[in-house]
Amino acid sequence: MLNIILTVLHVIVSILLIMFILLKSGKGGGLSDMFGGGSMSGGGGSTIAEKNLDRITVLTAVVFAVTTMALALRLV
Repeated sequence: MLNIILTVLHVIVSILLIMFILLKSGKGGGLSDMFGGGSMSGGGGSTIAEKNLDRITVLTAVVFAVTTMALALRLV
């Protein structure tokens, strides 16, 4: 039962992690341009939306790593 819950959580977190990484801006553009904040953020500073997206991405990556390790330990 726990294995099924971990697998479902791992799949959901994987999809979220892919989505958050694709939303991040590369060399230019990304989420800030999508919502019209690209020209307003001058001087190389990050917007609040980009900082929050970074935090959410890191949190999702940590959950992904934890679920990966938990599933690996359950298989042994």
